[in-house]
Amino acid sequence: MTFLNIGFDNMVATAKIVAIVSPEGASVKRLVQYARENHRLIDVSSGRKTRAVVITSDDYILLSAIQTDTLAGRMND
Repeated sequence: MTFLNIGFDNMVATAKIVAIVSPEGASVKRLVQYARENHRLIDVSSGRKTRAVVITSDDYILLSAIQTDTLAGRMND
């Protein structure tokens, strides 16, 4: 099993990742709010600005302070 470092020594299994998206869109903001209300949100940004939202196959949403393209590059390596 391979893992992706999503910032600050936090890892997620690459097999569980469905999408890595920008947090700017209204639909993503609604998805994050829904996940927060249903206790499915994990914030690993360590208080920094959220720059990427990672959606997993287990319906968890992870907030990362790393850019989406950086995470995608790490995933492809």
